[in-house]
Amino acid sequence: MSFEIAVKKAEGVERLLGVTVSVETVKAAEDKAIKRYASAARMPGFRPGKAPLHLIRKAYAEQIKSEALESMVQDAWKQALDQEKLEPIAQPHVHDLKFEDGEPVTFDIHLEVRPEIRIETTSGFTVSRPSEALTDEMVQEQLETLREQRGALAPVEDRPQPGDQVRVQIASQEEGAEMPEQREYPLELGKGQAIAGIEELIMEAKPGETVERPVRWPDDFPDESQRGKSKVTRVTLLEVKRKALPALDDAFARELGDFDTVEKLTEAVRTDMGAHVTREADSAVREQLLDQVIAANPFEIPNAWVQQVMGAYMQMYEVPEGMKDRFSGEFRPMAERQVRRDVVIETIAEKEGLTATTSDVDDRVAAMAKERSVETGQLYVELEKGGRLKELERSVTDEKVFAWLIGRNTVNQVA
Repeated sequence: MSFEIAVKKAEGVERLLGVTVSVETVKAAEDKAIKRYASAARMPGFRPGKAPLHLIRKAYAEQIKSEALESMVQDAWKQALDQEKLEPIAQPHVHDLKFEDGEPVTFDIHLEVRPEIRIETTSGFTVSRPSEALTDEMVQEQLETLREQRGALAPVEDRPQPGDQVRVQIASQEEGAEMPEQREYPLELGKGQAIAGIEELIMEAKPGETVERPVRWPDDFPDESQRGKSKVTRVTLLEVKRKALPALDDAFARELGDFDTVEKLTEAVRTDMGAHVTREADSAVREQLLDQVIAANPFEIPNAWVQQVMGAYMQMYEVPEGMKDRFSGEFRPMAERQVRRDVVIETIAEKEGLTATTSDVDDRVAAMAKERSVETGQLYVELEKGGRLKELERSVTDEKVFAWLIGRNTVNQVA
């Protein structure tokens, strides 16, 4: 089959091709489909494969038309790839199909192609490395966080305070309206789970008490129709639970792991935090460099690549079907940046010969095995079975690319 293919749009990564299929080619495609159905169709009064073609055409009209169309679209697509030297990055879409008996078939093929990406400017940038100073106050805050995680909730009879977990019944009415039935809510005070005025009202009561007074809805309330309104609000406090934190002593240290004393626990926390601060500083330098490289080397990215990343995000976060449109709107900028990041790293790695080699990956697995005190071969098998070797390869490539970029640019240490 041959087709008339015209380029309607060729801007950036988008291509729109107009396809015209002659009447003769349409007939040939339909005849081919008819013969295939005739060879297998069973019709009353005829042996298999012996029914007249005009009866087959009538009995299977829709199926024949559909099969002929699919054949023409596939053949037109193959011709378009060869004729226009296309390098598509996803399956094409067919639009504006017109298929009338005795007329040429016409349709459009819309697709995205791999962009030509050139990363030429990779030096001359200046970035700031955040301070890695670790203070005693930071270590103490982390110890308090550990205590908080080990805290146990217990009922109290006092008025609640921020941080307490409460069960309350709440009802509100506008002026002149009847007070509705109260509804029960579990809340953690101080977390913004209720508007500030209602939290203040809750903290005026003791368990078992009911308090009531006007509360003004905030000016930034999500429901615009309720902003600034004053409503009489009734709160019944059912229960208050407060977290009791364990003492920061040697017993607490032993409970957390292989620490004989609180001093050893503190030392381990300081070491872990120091490593974390260093990783965060490394990440900040990398992200600044990446932002400047992207800004200095603008390029268009196909929507298909962004959608692929969006799909991975949705799967990771188990986004329900009804929330996917909202999720897409909120996370699209993040997905676009992820695509640009990956493209920049891949392009530089290929151009400068920085892609991780098999030897690089083997060395990394050996180092990981030594750190975990396991056999290198055993860890390699585990990573391979878990499909993590590609992830490890990308990680090594990232490190090599960023080391190369850092060596070509200025990194100022923040005091």
